[in-house]
Amino acid sequence: MHTKDLGPGALLLITGGLIGLNFPLGKLAGNAGAGPVVWAAVVSLGALVAIAPGLARHRRLGRPGRKVAGYALISGLISFAGVNLLLFAVIPHVGAAVAGLMFALSPVATLAVARGFGLASPGRAGLIGLVLGLAGAALVALTKGGAATGGGLWMLAAASLPLVLAAGNVYRSLAWPEGASPDLLAFWSHAAALAAYGLLFVWSGGIGLAALTEIPWLTLAQMLAAGAAFRAYFRLQARGGPVMLSQIGYVAAGVGLVAGVLVFGEPFGPMSWAGAALIAAGLGFTLADNARTAALARPATPRIAPATDRSRTCSKAAPTST
Repeated sequence: MHTKDLGPGALLLITGGLIGLNFPLGKLAGNAGAGPVVWAAVVSLGALVAIAPGLARHRRLGRPGRKVAGYALISGLISFAGVNLLLFAVIPHVGAAVAGLMFALSPVATLAVARGFGLASPGRAGLIGLVLGLAGAALVALTKGGAATGGGLWMLAAASLPLVLAAGNVYRSLAWPEGASPDLLAFWSHAAALAAYGLLFVWSGGIGLAALTEIPWLTLAQMLAAGAAFRAYFRLQARGGPVMLSQIGYVAAGVGLVAGVLVFGEPFGPMSWAGAALIAAGLGFTLADNARTAALARPATPRIAPATDRSRTCSKAAPTST
């Protein structure tokens, strides 16, 4: 089934699961000598390679309009290049556990920002799911080790991560150009991010780039995972909204936990698995809330529908998902 036929719940699981693969793939790449900026560029390149053929087939790969170009520039620099570069900068100073906890705060930050802009908020079940997911992700992050060693400025930089993520999530919903498809916006957003990485390559002298020749299959796997993830990512943005999108971090955290055990043999104690159970329970509440919302939004079908009424339908315009 194509991602355009899937509902928000399925897109949440698919997107979070595929992004969760970034943790083991990125760790393997780092062990092989690939620099973090190089690997972040591989992610964006994978998205571009996966999305471009479909856009070209439908003749939508031409020069973007002003609104699409502006949207892609801000989205790419904040949500992809900005987040990745900030993350890679703070991890050596505050530790992976603290950085993971900051990501766990992004759904709460997104909810606060979304409410401030008057965007739709989840129902009671969705809020319970959000809290459970936050508690589970925090528990996993805090029990995985990696204590903070940096000073106050690095902790302040780490604390800005959820705000940057929230800003990107809400911006993409508010500024979505009318009539633009998710694939088109995903393509140009990653193109903007890739251009930013290119400038960093020039500035750094291409550190870590040569390592990609030693890990071609790993590079291909990352590109395939990223290509599939970001086609679903922007569809989830269009259909689920910023708060639901932000919860992909919970799914990714669970996938990263399982991958750490199965691929690297990392030891995780009962508290980490308890955190994973809380994440799973939170996702259950989130999916139930989404199903309830979809059922309430579905128009009731009258027993007798006069022919004269069939054309008198009215719906609010939404971002296209083709």
